[in-house]
Amino acid sequence: MTLSLIRIFRWVSTLEAISFLLLLGIAMPLKYIWDMPQAVSVVGMAHGVLFVIYLILAFYVGEKLNWSLKTLLIVMFCSVLPFGPFYAERKYLK
Repeated sequence: MTLSLIRIFRWVSTLEAISFLLLLGIAMPLKYIWDMPQAVSVVGMAHGVLFVIYLILAFYVGEKLNWSLKTLLIVMFCSVLPFGPFYAERKYLK
């Protein structure tokens, strides 16, 4: 159970980080430089859903792995940094 939960969290973490990078690196320039807001609608929605799932899973995985409050807050804070989920995944999901 815990191993599959960690595997799911890794997938969500990776997808959340990629969606954030796509949002910042491709969709936002398309919107503000080339006046093409459609990409932000699609990528933004996907990122928003993945962000919420990431936070819920971080809390649940933290409970299962007995993370301290500090560790949980670091993992959650990593969700707002462009490469943060990659860091959290490698540091806390060994």
